[in-house]
Amino acid sequence: MNSNNESQRVKFGTKIGVIAATVGSAIGLGNIWRFPSEAQANGGAAFLFVYVLCVFILGIPVMLAELSLGRAGGSDSVGNFKNLTPKSRWWIAGTIGLLASYLILSFYMVVAGWTIEYLFDSLSGDLYDGYIAATQDQENAFFASKMANYVSSTWNPLLWTLVMIVLNLIVLLKGVQKGIEKMSNVLMPMMFVLMVIFCAVSLSLPNASEGVKFFLHPDFSKLDINVILNALGQAFFSLSLGMGILVTYAAYYPKTTKLGQTSVTVAMLDFFMAFLMGLVIFPAVMSFGLNNNETQLEGTTLVFVTLPEIFAHMGGERIWASLFFLLLAVAAITSTISITEVSVAFIRDRCRVSRTKACWIVMIPLLITSTLCSLSLGAVPGIKIAGLPLFDALDNFATNLLLPLSALAICIYVGWVLPRDFIHQQLSNFGTIPAKSAPLVAFLIRFLSPVLITVILVAKLIQML
Repeated sequence: MNSNNESQRVKFGTKIGVIAATVGSAIGLGNIWRFPSEAQANGGAAFLFVYVLCVFILGIPVMLAELSLGRAGGSDSVGNFKNLTPKSRWWIAGTIGLLASYLILSFYMVVAGWTIEYLFDSLSGDLYDGYIAATQDQENAFFASKMANYVSSTWNPLLWTLVMIVLNLIVLLKGVQKGIEKMSNVLMPMMFVLMVIFCAVSLSLPNASEGVKFFLHPDFSKLDINVILNALGQAFFSLSLGMGILVTYAAYYPKTTKLGQTSVTVAMLDFFMAFLMGLVIFPAVMSFGLNNNETQLEGTTLVFVTLPEIFAHMGGERIWASLFFLLLAVAAITSTISITEVSVAFIRDRCRVSRTKACWIVMIPLLITSTLCSLSLGAVPGIKIAGLPLFDALDNFATNLLLPLSALAICIYVGWVLPRDFIHQQLSNFGTIPAKSAPLVAFLIRFLSPVLITVILVAKLIQML
């Protein structure tokens, strides 16, 4: 039985709100910079082809398992298990996702703060201060040096991390409908409009067709086991699986929400954003001859080094940089809010406190852990775990170990512990709508998804060793 606190849980008010909030939780910084770097490193169009398959055979089924669990349980990431199987210890599975989300949030807030800093530097012109006077050799290292100096400094990153935490707090204190849903309804369309603008500009650049060819014309001779593994990992991480976000948000879904339709819509919009980013990056990189440097499209280097250099070649660099980092900041805000809500919902439901108190209980320790993560990147290099800066250690532990474990546990729980007709009941809204895909989805959740997640987990562990 749900507690009175849980049974009175506020729901998203509209269908658009359901989609916008869920898409906002999936589309984030990693989606925008990780997808192009993975595509570039794994053969471009061949990777894209495999990635789409992985979204359907892994991403959507696991997403449906999480959404079904969350809506049926009607609680937080831990409470869902307690409500559905009160006498079992499966609630421990929920704590894995909860822990993963909080650890990820600790360093993610730092990266999100970087986006705000770069947005303000773009608007003021400070981002390009000194670039025009640089020689050709200095130009190549200008933004790399600027980023390194910024990340390793003490006070600026801490200031902007604090700004991001405050922005999260403001939205979360307003609640589910007036805060999360309203924010998502405004920011998600803005994000897509900005991305379409960049896509149009990039495709108009000289030699853009070469980048499009690399991205869209597959060379299947480049396919190997590593490409497949990387595509599996990208499909898994780009949809925010295993973090407790989808389980938490689904508890805010009205009972009439069509989970199958919602999952496909969210997955396709998430893919569409990544696809547009590819159409932004590869034509621009080819156009300005930056494709020879293999490090140019790796991780944070892509957005904080490569793209500012591309904007400098385009002219009107302040305008383009400002628009891009506005896009990135929007992605950072929607992502961090969804991750934070996992902990807020947990504290609210398990500790039976008001939403306001829950927000403060979550945010105050986060300020400390995020500060330590930021300082570990240079200002206080002694903050390490297993020889890695705290920032990198939390990243490796949470994303490579905890997330796959969490998703694996949910698949086993939904597929083998709950009643066999659980998925059919959820997809059909208890028989009120057709659910012809339910048997296939149940099969994937029970058999194929656990195998694929295990493969991802083992591959990540091998990389860590």
